[in-house]
Amino acid sequence: MAHLNNRISGLLIILTSLLLLVYSSFAQTVNHSLSDFVDAATRHLPILLQRKAFVNSAKAGVVDARHTFLPTLNAIDELNIASANSLPGAYESFGIIPSVSSSVSGSNNYRAATGDIAILYSEYELITFGLRNATVRDAQSVVGVQQADLNRQTYLIKAQIGKLYFNLLKTEYQLGVELQNILRYNTIDTVIIALTLSGIRPGVDSSFAKAELSKARVAYNEQLGKLGQLTQQLSWLTGIPAEQVAVDTTGRSFILPDPALLRNITDPLNNPLIDYYQKQKQYYQSAENLVSKSYLPKIVLSSGAWGRGSSIDYTEQYKDLASGIDFQRFNYMVGLTFAYDLFDPVHRKDKVAQARFETQASGYDLQQQKLTLNSDAAQAREVIKEAENNLREIPIQMQAASEAYNQKVAQYKAGLINLVDLTEASYVLYTAQISYVETLNNWFLGNLDKATATGYLDQFIQRIK
Repeated sequence: MAHLNNRISGLLIILTSLLLLVYSSFAQTVNHSLSDFVDAATRHLPILLQRKAFVNSAKAGVVDARHTFLPTLNAIDELNIASANSLPGAYESFGIIPSVSSSVSGSNNYRAATGDIAILYSEYELITFGLRNATVRDAQSVVGVQQADLNRQTYLIKAQIGKLYFNLLKTEYQLGVELQNILRYNTIDTVIIALTLSGIRPGVDSSFAKAELSKARVAYNEQLGKLGQLTQQLSWLTGIPAEQVAVDTTGRSFILPDPALLRNITDPLNNPLIDYYQKQKQYYQSAENLVSKSYLPKIVLSSGAWGRGSSIDYTEQYKDLASGIDFQRFNYMVGLTFAYDLFDPVHRKDKVAQARFETQASGYDLQQQKLTLNSDAAQAREVIKEAENNLREIPIQMQAASEAYNQKVAQYKAGLINLVDLTEASYVLYTAQISYVETLNNWFLGNLDKATATGYLDQFIQRIK
């Protein structure tokens, strides 16, 4: 009897250690909701900060596009010393332009002369036939694409965190199931020891029970390792230290999902997974419009004023070099220029055709994404339907399996059944509990996938407490 008491005391110590192992790792943590994890990730992940920087860059591009059509105003002042030896006649300028202002003599003259010229010249595209507005709209469409890309990436990360959260929750519940399994086999082992010592049961039953108990502990350790991996992934995404990542499982009890979880949700303004492709299509449309406007005529208003000095006077007399530094003549000019390349219609046709095909391709991208999301939503509905049907059946199975197990324990104690019957009853209860945990997880993941595909993800996350 003393040996039996020592054995039971040892088992109680083992059970206490297991309980402490389960809860000690979470004792110093703060339980977080799904919304907490999502908020942490949106503030932490460098990839989202990168996308925000791209949005800011695109916004700066809009300002730059507006400033592109500001007038040009160039101020030039040139002081030189050179020969002024020229002949009359026409020429085309390539590189250095020879002097054409006087200094035409009967023979070569290499005598140096000084000159000074200062110019203030301005141009303004007075009429662009829509090019200015098209350029600004094109830059604004880039902002739309970058903002939509940021929203899409954020949305996908929210969905990723949701999957991790529910898998973490599943693993927490499954740890509870594994712990219950350990407790059952500890109970069986204790019963077997008592019956063996009293001579009712053979000693081999005790060996079988120890093997099953060890198997249960291995399964528990596997789930504990999986929990650690999921915790590290969630820590990486959110920036929350791994030792502070924990979810509230309410003592790991089985909680029926709320059937009204997704009811009374207002229609989303847009789905970021669709909005990105819509903005991309708008970008290609604005680019196509910009191309068509780029090959239209321009009316340019130009104006200038300049002063000039030279050490050669109006009679072709070379004076002191210093005399060429002072300005001696002043002029001004205002002009209105109409500019149009007669080959622009050809270029415009080619470029517009290219841009139009890109717009068409972006439209097909949008259609493909809508088809994909509709398919994802339909598949998610089937998963939800199956899970809800099973969630109505599995609790019945669990209740029946629990009652059967208790009866088998009593029958085993009375010597009416063997150990195989008892362990089989324990296994049936165990598989029913595991099935419930997996089905519950499928229900949550199905609703998550449906919310992601239909644009309800943010509202769904707020409903998960």
